[in-house]
Amino acid sequence: MRPEAEENRSCSGTSVVDQEQSLVDDANICSTSPISSAPICRQFWKAGAYNDDLTPKSTTKLGSSYLHIHPKFLHSNATSYKWAFGAIAELIDNAVDEIQNAATFVIIDKTINPRNGATALLIQDDGGGMDPEAMRHCLSFGFSDKKSKFAIGKYGNGFKTSTMRLGADVIVFSRHLTGSTLTQSIGLLSYTFLTQSGYDRIVVPMVHYQYNFMTNSFDPLHSVNNDNPNSNLSVILKWSPYSTEEELLRQFENVGAHGTKVIIYNLWLDDDGNMELDFDSDREDICITWDGKSKAKETSRLAVTEQHISNRIRSSLRAYLSVLYLKLPESFAMLLRGKTVIYHNIATDLIHTKYILYKPHSDGRSEGMVITTIGFDKDSPNVSVHGFNIYHKNRLILPFHPVVLFSNSRGRGVVGVLETNFIEPTHNKQDVEKTSVYQKLMNRLKEMTWEYWDYHSGLIGYKSHKRARPASDTTPGSANFFHQHVDRSIQRQPISNTGANKKQPPFIATVNSKAALFSNSPFFKPVELIPNCPPGFKEGSNLKPKMRTEPQNFQLGSQMGSRVVNVCTSMTDIYNNRGALSVIDENKKLKAECLELEKAEEELKHKVVLLKTELEDAQVEYARLLAEMHNLEIVKGETNQFVA
Repeated sequence: MRPEAEENRSCSGTSVVDQEQSLVDDANICSTSPISSAPICRQFWKAGAYNDDLTPKSTTKLGSSYLHIHPKFLHSNATSYKWAFGAIAELIDNAVDEIQNAATFVIIDKTINPRNGATALLIQDDGGGMDPEAMRHCLSFGFSDKKSKFAIGKYGNGFKTSTMRLGADVIVFSRHLTGSTLTQSIGLLSYTFLTQSGYDRIVVPMVHYQYNFMTNSFDPLHSVNNDNPNSNLSVILKWSPYSTEEELLRQFENVGAHGTKVIIYNLWLDDDGNMELDFDSDREDICITWDGKSKAKETSRLAVTEQHISNRIRSSLRAYLSVLYLKLPESFAMLLRGKTVIYHNIATDLIHTKYILYKPHSDGRSEGMVITTIGFDKDSPNVSVHGFNIYHKNRLILPFHPVVLFSNSRGRGVVGVLETNFIEPTHNKQDVEKTSVYQKLMNRLKEMTWEYWDYHSGLIGYKSHKRARPASDTTPGSANFFHQHVDRSIQRQPISNTGANKKQPPFIATVNSKAALFSNSPFFKPVELIPNCPPGFKEGSNLKPKMRTEPQNFQLGSQMGSRVVNVCTSMTDIYNNRGALSVIDENKKLKAECLELEKAEEELKHKVVLLKTELEDAQVEYARLLAEMHNLEIVKGETNQFVA
């Protein structure tokens, strides 16, 4: 299938449409006339009721090999996002992927539609931006030019799907600078335009401009074969929030030399007729009304559970963004409603932490390796949470994914964090493909949960199901226990001398011995998930470490050189220490200092963003002055020749 934007594209990258007349002439493959209007419903889950009786029938030329995409597809494709925050995360991924192009921030904020005063959603970054060709690809279906193995995006479908899930219409502004060429492009993907005009295929009007250093202005790029170059612009001015070209181009004023601005308007409403995204409840957040909230007392277990991060991410975009990525560069910031999102590593919320290595196999081949950080939530047993936070390529796919059903509280409070790059997420990045490797992983996580609970539940007040093993470097009861599990379900089990099958026990090793095995392997990097980092320890990540009351440091063997891993001791060691109270008091002071430092860091990040914006503006002004000086020199030369 090919979208209309590609089928009717010209050499300048514009998609030729005209809302006042038939979209295409007799030379085109398919034609239709906007002779009727299909009213649009503002409630997302009802907006797909497209009236076929009001839609004109298309006529396709014989022998044509083209397939058209009906506007219905925009809505049906967007239904893959059951959760609005998942759609926003897709757009944030695009900005994060631009870090490789020197992006330093992404802005998520409320803006106003000047045409009707309604609330709209703004997402803007200072990445490399898109030239006309890239803009066409962005608004096409199934095209992705993200070749980096670190890129989160893959299928080339996320932008269209996510924007249509959040609102009926989206307009994109992008400026791209390469060499001496500066371009800016505008594209409109409007479900309202398509349905109310009665089109039977997706039409994406786009306009492009290129900076003219001679005139110090942006000149429109037109196709040689386009007899009506203003048709795209007229559609955009009629159906976008901006009614004049001057107002339209003014949106580039805060984009800088390069970057992309996305404005989603005609936001969807919920079943009660209220806006699905709540911008009013918290001026520093974007919320979703969650029916799961109750009126429990603040001190009750239910209230504590509701305030837990596992539940807050359902209704608070700030909470969700704080755990969306395992690590991000210090130079990159997410600004939500004008305030920086503080990154939160879920592993720092765990106590009695252990690290377990899992190596899945399929068809005799190793599918990868993963280190799982597992422990009890710090609020256990007063909070009823459980599940594993499964990341893929640094991106959270399944938050607090449950793998066991509670039976006599067995498994309650057990939380894990792992990055599984050997399984593939679904295209909406809210689930994973249910392959045999995934099923084996789930089975192992279930075993891991019960095994951890049975040996450590007594540490948080439950009756221990199994007697704790002596604390040593090679047993699960020790603080530096490192358990390797190899999935051997597809391998032959060893045969004993008596001929009977004998189950092979998992290999258990200390961190030191594992360091010897993996000291030369890049896989050992997931040790960055270790939650008990000392204050200020970054290791390439700007996750904010939370102060703990039980730090204990030890250094790996000679095989690891200077690599130091910080792990925690059991809480029982602290309680048995006579200086526990003084440690707690000192910890409170350090926490207060940490909060002050985080606040200062946030203010500095704001200053950095502002200074970078000013620098880009200065660069644009410098380019303008340079061009003006060049023009003056030309005029001066011509004047001298005339005088001579």
